[in-house]
Amino acid sequence: MPKTDSFVPHSWFRNAHAQTLAGNFQRRRNLLPPAEDRLFQVEEEAQILCHCHWQTERAERMTLIIVHGLEGSSASRYVIGTGSKAWKRGWNVVRMNMRNCGGTETLTPTLYHSGMSSDVGAVVRTLIEQDQLREIAVAGFSMGGNLVLKMVGEWGMNAPREVKAAVGISPAIDLAISADALHDRQNRIYEWKFMRGLRERIKRKAKLYPHRYDLRYLRGVRTIREFDDQITARYSGFTGADDYYARASSANVIDKIAIPTLVIHSTDDPFIKLTAASREKLEGNSHIRYIETTHGGHCAFMGESDGNGDDGRWAEKKLIEFIATVGEEK
Repeated sequence: MPKTDSFVPHSWFRNAHAQTLAGNFQRRRNLLPPAEDRLFQVEEEAQILCHCHWQTERAERMTLIIVHGLEGSSASRYVIGTGSKAWKRGWNVVRMNMRNCGGTETLTPTLYHSGMSSDVGAVVRTLIEQDQLREIAVAGFSMGGNLVLKMVGEWGMNAPREVKAAVGISPAIDLAISADALHDRQNRIYEWKFMRGLRERIKRKAKLYPHRYDLRYLRGVRTIREFDDQITARYSGFTGADDYYARASSANVIDKIAIPTLVIHSTDDPFIKLTAASREKLEGNSHIRYIETTHGGHCAFMGESDGNGDDGRWAEKKLIEFIATVGEEK
């Protein structure tokens, strides 16, 4: 059985959709100082932009790398909120943009997708090798959660010793059933939002790289699955959406995770769904603390504020507490 923890939703946001919308779009207090903008070479033809916030004597501090979700960026509100909590704790914070995100389409001719765990790994290894960081934790939300869990699962027993913990909040572990859930009638507002962003992004890429992308394949595409079949798979080395979902899902490797890892998922998440097989892997891996809640929506988990500096963002608080506990056990 998954480990349970007491999450009580805010009295105004008990419904899953209310949680999801309010949790992802309400303004957040930003406690982060000005960032060092830094480019990381993740492949020969690809760079990504990270915003780094360094404490004094950075090598002596825990560093939290935060990875956003589909069509998000380093400026996503849950990234800012989590980063602010980590900074207040005395940690370094690295807010990572996936390829093309955060206005970085010119940094690579390629697209981004849910299987690019190696990009996260490249950032981790660069920070270890160039900055001599000694303690690193990596946290991802939604699609970013899939990337983080896929990365540490692929590492298995060979994870860098400097990586102390990993966290996935509402991670898209099973891509196929989650993509299909987005097309449910009750979830069309989310699919529409994602599709608007994805369509505009591929149009911008086609203007930048007209000989690489053919917008004819965008015609008639209305769903996430159709986009992944006609665009993501076509231009990212997959035979189609099914092949992409099968190969890019962290469900394939979560049983191989061998570092302390926290996974938080709500059963009322509107569109991130887990298979029974994935739950069994999460529950069966002693390195994973799997928390499943009844309420929380998608990447929200908005509870009541206590008025003493706690903003009620329960999952973010659990994320910080988990990493702190792991750090204290070193």
